[in-house]
Amino acid sequence: MTTTTTIAPLSPAGFHHSVDDLAALLADTVADGSSLGFLSPLDHATAAAWWHAQAPAVTDGTLTVWAAHHLGRLTGTVSLYRERKPNGAHRAEIVKLMVHRHARRHGLARRLLATAEHAAAQAGITLLLLDTETGSAAEHLYTAAGWTRYGIVPDYAADPAGTPRDCSFFYKELR
Repeated sequence: MTTTTTIAPLSPAGFHHSVDDLAALLADTVADGSSLGFLSPLDHATAAAWWHAQAPAVTDGTLTVWAAHHLGRLTGTVSLYRERKPNGAHRAEIVKLMVHRHARRHGLARRLLATAEHAAAQAGITLLLLDTETGSAAEHLYTAAGWTRYGIVPDYAADPAGTPRDCSFFYKELR
């Protein structure tokens, strides 16, 4: 799958045109067990409203959203949120790394993560942060990609069913 999958950042106009596809991907990911801040069932309208609320950050450059497409279909995304505070201009956060359940096990999540890491380094960002559910497949991905876990907070966030789960916090230096 990865040989015909393209990954590209979305312009503000491209982001606007992709909201419905991004919402469908978010709803699919939550339905498959990843909360990403939402409970299940996550309806399309709620997912789309969340993405629409991100538009100002995409427009002002605080948030960069990459979209992975395979045969014309959105199959994954990752976002990089840049810190707005002046004393944190050197850091950013990886957010909403998602791969459609039918596109998994082909290395797409690893490619999306590497894309965001490379873009961050090119932009002069030297520290990346993220969080994920402890024991999840995502946690294994981040560990394998050289991220350092610096803590676990018990019962930090609920899974899609509403059950509190531990959360692992990671960082990666880009020097």
